[in-house]
Parts: sequence; structure tokens; C-alpha cells
Amino acid sequence: MTIAAITDVTERIIERSKPTREPYLDRMRAAAESGPHRGSLSCANLAHGFAACPASDKEKLAGEVVPNLAIITSYNDMLSAHEPYQRFPPIIKQAARDAGAVAQVASGVPAMCDGVTQGNKGMELSLFSRDVIAMATAVGLSHNMFDAALYLGICDKIVPGLMIGALTFSHLPAIFVPAGPMPSGQPNDEKVRIRQLYAEGKVGRDELLKSESASYHSPGTCTFYGTANSNQMLMEFMGLHLPGASFINPDTPLRDALTREATKRALAITASGNAFTPIGEVIDEKAIVNGVIGLHATGGSTNHVLHLVAIAKAAGIVLTLEDMSDLAACTPLLARVYPNGMADVNHFHAAGGLPYLIGEMVREGHLHEDVKTVNGEGLGSMAREPKLDGNDVVWVDAPKKAANDKILATVSKPFSTEGGLHMLDGNIGRAVIKISAVKEQFHVTEAPVRVFADQESVQAAFKAGELDRDVIVVCRFQGPKANGMPELHRFASPLGVLQDRGHKVALITDGRMSGASGKVPAAIHCTPEAADGGGIAKLRDGDIVRLDARNGTLQALVDEEEWAAREAVTADLSHHDHGMGTELFRCFRKMVCGSDAGASPL
Repeated sequence: MTIAAITDVTERIIERSKPTREPYLDRMRAAAESGPHRGSLSCANLAHGFAACPASDKEKLAGEVVPNLAIITSYNDMLSAHEPYQRFPPIIKQAARDAGAVAQVASGVPAMCDGVTQGNKGMELSLFSRDVIAMATAVGLSHNMFDAALYLGICDKIVPGLMIGALTFSHLPAIFVPAGPMPSGQPNDEKVRIRQLYAEGKVGRDELLKSESASYHSPGTCTFYGTANSNQMLMEFMGLHLPGASFINPDTPLRDALTREATKRALAITASGNAFTPIGEVIDEKAIVNGVIGLHATGGSTNHVLHLVAIAKAAGIVLTLEDMSDLAACTPLLARVYPNGMADVNHFHAAGGLPYLIGEMVREGHLHEDVKTVNGEGLGSMAREPKLDGNDVVWVDAPKKAANDKILATVSKPFSTEGGLHMLDGNIGRAVIKISAVKEQFHVTEAPVRVFADQESVQAAFKAGELDRDVIVVCRFQGPKANGMPELHRFASPLGVLQDRGHKVALITDGRMSGASGKVPAAIHCTPEAADGGGIAKLRDGDIVRLDARNGTLQALVDEEEWAAREAVTADLSHHDHGMGTELFRCFRKMVCGSDAGASPL
């Protein structure tokens, strides 16, 4: 029954997408048929394109017969996840030369960190940075000098932005090259404990900073299972990584060897060889479904409810919230990684990680195995672990049994029979809830609401003792049209404190909470958003609301006639039009579609 449901969802996505997918593939084929494009450039064009190259590379590029790899990099040395990428271009260039080819850094793309900007003005640029990254990717590839591309990106909006940009150049083969997570630091439960003590005023800023610094302490991604590490999961489930590449720590021999192997494989799948594999063929309807299933099976980031819709759209595929909800209902939850458990991604990887998980789900028929991957084989080829043999990588079959059954489960004995993300619908609007970290007793919450327009007001009310009761906090005018849809983590700790005190607590917002969504039930991405006059803008202090994750409803228990007659409130949003660069994104806020359609202005 489960496998049949996956097939049904896939078939309806295929049918629904025909008007957009078929023209997309026609464009891809037309671009691919014209072959490597350097030959179409004038001598002056080509001279500009390789002017900075060593003489040996110039000679190869002038000959028009060797592959040239584009490197699209998100390197910066302020953000821990991206700092390791400083070393990657030289490794890639040398690996390409050793194979008789060339690699060039085609462009850099911005990489911002939600962990730095949370609760601050800069967070209003965060979601839209995804679309800037997509455009920056296109700018780099527009020089038309390349036969394939390697994408160096790892964190929140960077991988989705790179994906959208890559899919726009559908005829180019693409491999995504991760940098890996930082080694494990302070245990997650201790980090949460200190955060809640700080929220209650029981410890000071010095102790909080010491705790946070022990958690985020070296190059690499943060080790909790948020959007960055969910990105890496998606790239493996969708066939764009080398097998088992996601969670190898930075600056290690195996990490460097995998980067060299990614270069070799990218060269092998160009149109110059016999294994041409353009990204437009790798990412099809089945690959998108595999990504959604991976998200549910691992309890991944809620941000991907936005990103997967936008990624699918870039490939001419129409993915809906209903598709995701139906796939959640037939996907078992097989991973417990913080905040859905206390293990971090290093523990997850040591327990078997993605190679085990993909193998288990392929064997049990819970994934489409008959897809293209950058390995030249089906998805089952991802159920392998990389090992070092001297300086080279060899792959071995992943174990069929997890090393720790508290972190990784089996399809026959899952942590939950349903995936970690659910959809909600009702007179307030449509929303998303991540329940994998929420105890079952809190899956249904009914309480009066207290309405706010920003995080700061919520914190002030908490400190004043005004929320020390059963309450559903509503934070509205946080959607993409209002202010760019920032993540709203500042009240995660206060609401957690209230829940620990025995109160019924929940959150409703048209903003985001991300992969760090924790133990408090949170209905997020509420659409239509308040700035669009959605139901969330009709709520008043004291209204009784029922959030029911079991039955997928989000309902204000207000008389139907009264609700129909009630006007949506409006807000002065002019303060979002300036400061920290928000002026430059005014057109994005005007053009953006709703969160259920991917929250993209493109």
C-alpha cells in the first residue's frame, strides 16, 4: 500500500508537470546538441576567457577538445561551513590537469548564515539570498566556456540557490561537492539547557556565549540536523553527490580524495565522453519524489518545503504541498538526529548514515531506484561508503544493519510510521509543522491566542510573565511579502520554558523556523500570509485555536459567520523598506509568490 501510494503521487506529478517539463527538456536537448560552446566564441571572446590561465591550460582550451569544468564556489572565511572551500579549487584544478582537462572558478556566490543573522535585520535578506545565488550562478555560467560544473555549497539557502541556477543550465552535467560537518562539540542537550536557563535569566551572557562557542567551534557545518545538513541529505537522495560524501569531516585525507574523485567523475559525464549526464535528466519527477521522501524519513528541515517546490519548478516540475503531505503519510521516520533526538550528524554518520538509510529504503521499495545519478547507476549505487586506499577512494557496500538502533531504524520497525513533516489546513490558512521532535501528547494543542507582530514583543511579554499560561503565540507579518520571511528562533527557548512548566503552548506564524524547529508545536509558513490578508490576519487576542497535527487542521474556533465578517488587520511595513540592504530587495518582496509555491520572486 505504501509503495503504491508513492507511485500514485509520482504519476500525478508527472502528469501535472507535462506542460512545463516537456518544453524544459526540449530546451535542454537543443542546448546539448550544439556541443561544447567554446568553438562558437570569437578569438577575442576566447582570449578573454582564458587570459589568466597558465600556458598549458590556454593551449588545451584553444584546442576546443578537452573538457573545461566550471567551479561555482560559496567560499568565505567568516562562516564555518564555507571556510573549507578555500582549499577546493586548487585540488580540483590539479585533478583536472592530471586528467588532461581544465577547471576554472567561474564565479563566487554569496553565502550568509542564518545562525549569525537570527533575530537581526540582516535575516530579512536570508530567504531571498537563495534567488540571488541562483542568479549569480547563471552569471558565472553565462560565459559559455564550460562542459560541466562542480558546485561548492553546503548551507541553508546556498545549495537550493545553486540547484536552481544549475537547473537553468540543464544541459550541463553537475556534481555537488560538500565540505562536511565540524567535529562534535558540546552535547546538544547541554546547549539546550543553557539556552533555556538564559531565557529564564538564571545564567548570564558570558555563560551563554561560552556554551554556544563550545557547540560551534571549528570549520565545517553545524552538527545539528538543520537546513545545511538536510541539504546534503537531499543531494545524496537525488543523486548529485558521490556516494557517502555528505558527512566526511573537513580537511581530512578522505575529504580531499572525494573532491578529487568528484572532479574525475564530472569530467567523465561531459558530452565529450560516453556517459553524458546533464543535470536536467538527473533531476526528474522521480528524483524530486526521492528528495521529499528523504526529507520525511530523516525529519529534515522545514525550509525544504519551500526549497523543493522552487527547485522542482526550475526543472519544469510542479510539486505541491499536497504531494508532500501524501508522501509524509506513507514514509516511515527512520532517523533520530538533533533536534529530533540527541545525536548529531557525526553520530548519525558513524551509525551508518545516508548509505545505510538509502540502502534500507531502496531494498524495501520506499524510493525510486530507477533514476539517473552522477555515478552512472541507479539510486542503489548510493548505498556505498567511501574508504581510502592509499590516496584513492574505494567504495564498499554499506552495512545492512545500523550500528546504533537509537539513531537509525528499519522500515519494518521505524521510529514513526509517518514522516517528520505534516501539513495543516483550516480557516487560518495552510501551514507546515515539524512533529518529529514534538512529543505525541503535544500533537494536538487547543488554547487562547496572543497575537504579536515581531519576536521582540514576544520576548518582552515572556519576561513580563504575560505568557505564563496556556497560550498559542501568533507572530504574523513575517511572510515573504511582508519582510522577506526571516527565521524566528528567538522565541524557541521562551516557549520551551513555558511548555516545561506544564502549559499548553504552540506557535503560529507566516514566517519560518527552519530545521532547528524543536519540541514546541509550530505551525509555520502560514499562507496566505498576513500581508496578503490571510486568515492569520483575522486572529484576535483571546481567540481559541486548535492546532491538530494528527488530523492536519489549523482552526480558529470562532463562529463561522463572525469569522467571515471579520476583517483582516493591516500593518505598516515601511520599516522593512530600508536598512541592512533591504532597500535592494524591495522588488523581490513585491514579486514574490506565496510560501506554498516556493516563496520565490523568480
